[in-house]
Amino acid sequence: MKLKRTISLIVLSLIISVAFRDANTQTATGVVPCRVGQQAPAIGFWTWAANAHVKVYIVLADFKAEEIPYLLTALQNWNSVSEQTGSGVKLEYQGKTTQQLSCANCLTVMRGSVFNKAKRHATALTAYSVGHDQIISYAAIVVDPVLTNPKALLDAFSHELGHNFGLLDCFTCKKKSTLMNQFKVINEPNNMAAPTPCDIAQVREAYKELKVRVRPSPTFIDQGEEPVDDDTPIVIPNP
Repeated sequence: MKLKRTISLIVLSLIISVAFRDANTQTATGVVPCRVGQQAPAIGFWTWAANAHVKVYIVLADFKAEEIPYLLTALQNWNSVSEQTGSGVKLEYQGKTTQQLSCANCLTVMRGSVFNKAKRHATALTAYSVGHDQIISYAAIVVDPVLTNPKALLDAFSHELGHNFGLLDCFTCKKKSTLMNQFKVINEPNNMAAPTPCDIAQVREAYKELKVRVRPSPTFIDQGEEPVDDDTPIVIPNP
């Protein structure tokens, strides 16, 4: 018998709920503020649960063999700051898949048509919450086929992973202050492949808030899209 679950569909390229809270970073000369909108992105509503071990699967048929190491580098860049951010989240590459997966704490990386010329987006994160709250249950990062430069792929994928930790886009932020800057030209790397000190500080703020409370998911998202009911069973894939 299938278990009835309410699934909240969240496209994180849409701004749903934002906490405008400044953070600070420590330097050799003292404390430097990470001002939201200037050096730091705003904190979004959706994150992986603290200390989650996220199983990452890649649709290998969608990517060239030489592109895979760039995707894995982005995972490692975020894993390397896991303790600094206070998230404790680890992104663990499990291997290939042929389709998007819905297993618990699974992240599928694949290609698909998501290019937005106006916003210069060539990647998108779609996340689902089985518990109907802000915690991501499973997700997919979709990379548009137009993104072919391996170094640009690395930068864009690192940016998209930032959304997994509650960071929203910051098009007004100072250049190179955050991974969440806007990409000016598709297929041109911005040489931002790892979280900056301000990114780390903001993720830390997001997970501090998560310790206080887990918010319910909103009843609506932008552009009139409503949460949907989904009876699809969660599938635990073979490695």
